[in-house]
Amino acid sequence: MFTDLINPPVQPDATQRFLRLLETALADGSFGRLLLAKPVGEDKSIERLTVREVQLKGERHLSFLWRHQTKDVTKNHLLSEGLAQIAALLGTNFLNAHLHTEGTSAGQEVQLAFSRKGKPSLRVARAEAAEPAAGKAPGKTVGKGHDKEKQRQLELDSPFWRDLGLTHAGKDGSTAELVPAMARKWKQINRFIEIFGAALKSSALADSPDVHVADFGSGKGYLTFAMYDWLRSQGKDAQVVGVELRDDMVALCRGAAARHGLVGLRFDQGDVRSYTPERLDVMIALHACDIATDYAIHLGLRAGAQIIMCSPCCHKQIRPQMQLPKLLRPMLQHGIHLGQEAEMVTDSLRALLLESQGYETQVFEFIALEHTSKNKMILAVKKQGAAGAALAARREEILAQIAEIKRFYGLREQALESLLAA
Repeated sequence: MFTDLINPPVQPDATQRFLRLLETALADGSFGRLLLAKPVGEDKSIERLTVREVQLKGERHLSFLWRHQTKDVTKNHLLSEGLAQIAALLGTNFLNAHLHTEGTSAGQEVQLAFSRKGKPSLRVARAEAAEPAAGKAPGKTVGKGHDKEKQRQLELDSPFWRDLGLTHAGKDGSTAELVPAMARKWKQINRFIEIFGAALKSSALADSPDVHVADFGSGKGYLTFAMYDWLRSQGKDAQVVGVELRDDMVALCRGAAARHGLVGLRFDQGDVRSYTPERLDVMIALHACDIATDYAIHLGLRAGAQIIMCSPCCHKQIRPQMQLPKLLRPMLQHGIHLGQEAEMVTDSLRALLLESQGYETQVFEFIALEHTSKNKMILAVKKQGAAGAALAARREEILAQIAEIKRFYGLREQALESLLAA
């Protein structure tokens, strides 16, 4: 004891404490993710590094997602190897580190920052507890292979995921494991289903025994298969069609649906501007370019869809029409700000037009920017009864708001409004 008073033990610095917290989080299953930011290395194209835990061939790994300006690179390391690499990167290649842990009520956010002189400082804060999402349905747990597992809406071992390249065979050959490079895609799919589940619960389709869905621009069919699989798991007679222009994508998805005997799921080659479904309860159009989103919404409205879900892309129609009010010119003289303003105006008009047709409408970010830059969603649910009557009573007020916005920006035409007028 006296020796300790004369020669007190050396206290670990902030970096060592951070690494100990990281090791503890991995040991007790509370590790969420690690984000390394503010790069200072020789490679100027690196923007950040995100580290998550995955299980590969029965062993725990750290998956490093290197975000570059023009590409993403994923590398997987065993825990000990990954921890050693993180320790080497702190303060040399990255000046900021953010560790997110998860607990039963609330986790922690641990931040390590290096000054210009290289001195580290540590800050630990309690994270807000996450509320369960509305409409979240029970699903199979797929996690990291230890005590703490995350609830997912969908099951990874559905065989069609392997056909689409989302999963591969596990070590024993009988189980399915997520392909590491598809982790972001898997999160997007589950988030979409979470949102759809909440919308379905609040719509007239909640008690319907069957649901007819059209997914326009279905591509490789991830969401189309997911919608079909989830609706069937809820006891619904799902009739789902994916509509896609590219014949190779249509052939791929048709083959997967046929191999696994998915009755009620089909894929058609077609364009949203000319496709006419026999019945449409749910209309989906993600990343439809420019006014293709307006055509998709219009199709949903004409067909009387109860739910309309769009993720707009490439807002081109409004921007060249905009005549900037004098007050806004100093702010919007920069191209990036003008583009953002045009995007906001376009999607605001779409939301208002949907409200004028009796739909409760929300515009929000449905997934974090780290997963996709096209992360805005327009969600519209047809309202019945008192809620529908309240929207109908506001129709003239909403149309007046649309007209005022158009006058303010000097807009001559908006595609969805023109389609509705015609």
